[in-house]
Amino acid sequence: MSERKPYPSDLSDEQWSLIEPVITAWKNRHCSVSGHQGAYDMREIVNAILYQGRTGCQCSYLPHDLPQKSATYYYFAAWRDDGTDQVIHELLRCQVRERARRLKEPTLVVLDTQSVHVAAGVPATTSGHDPAKRVPGRKRGLAVDVLGLVIAAVVLAANTHDNAAGIALLDRVTEHASGTVRKALVDQGFKNQVVMHGADLGVDVEIVARDPQVKGFVPQPKRWRVEQTYGILILHRRLVRDYEHHPSSSASRVYWAMTHVMTRRLTSANTPTWRGAQAVAT
Repeated sequence: MSERKPYPSDLSDEQWSLIEPVITAWKNRHCSVSGHQGAYDMREIVNAILYQGRTGCQCSYLPHDLPQKSATYYYFAAWRDDGTDQVIHELLRCQVRERARRLKEPTLVVLDTQSVHVAAGVPATTSGHDPAKRVPGRKRGLAVDVLGLVIAAVVLAANTHDNAAGIALLDRVTEHASGTVRKALVDQGFKNQVVMHGADLGVDVEIVARDPQVKGFVPQPKRWRVEQTYGILILHRRLVRDYEHHPSSSASRVYWAMTHVMTRRLTSANTPTWRGAQAVAT
């Protein structure tokens, strides 16, 4: 990697060592006919993807000392399409769970959705209007474990009913969690259709009803973890609004954001907040 002043989003040597074997193996499988490895350091490509996710900048606004737009997007799209981003994410997720003295795969997940606005260039065919939340855009669905780690993510048009999001999430959960999940907690936005689909997959889906007597937001046992995860993801400015042309790119941004979070958890590193940096400056 060329010498340059590091950005707060850069991977440390220890963090890079967690994902480097996967990237190196991928690169070895995708050599050119001549055997040339390419002009860019793969660590710098990952740093560019993480920089973009954390700051929310457009590809063409990446700093000049990071790989250029075409190279960064080429690898982002390639890893999105062949699932390398999810391989890295799942590898780290298993390590975080093991460190917490839990089995590699969960037995319980929490499902929820979040509607977000889209940027002007997002195709109308992949977005819609969520009448319940009054949000024109896309619906981001997550399935997380009791540690708040993402097991599966889906991105759909905002006018898609939570049932469709829940069914898609359950399908991905049973695929990624090796059939270990036995129970799923959902809120009242999900209906019996999700419960029945879960039963077909061997997953007991429980709709957790809110107490009508309680006013305002009150965290529900275990279910609050998914709300916490959404809050963590919003710290990555690329996820505050959906800027991606393809919904699959939006889901990939979620996996990369959580990969960034988990590399820091595994190396006991903290990202300085904007407020903290401002306080130091004054």
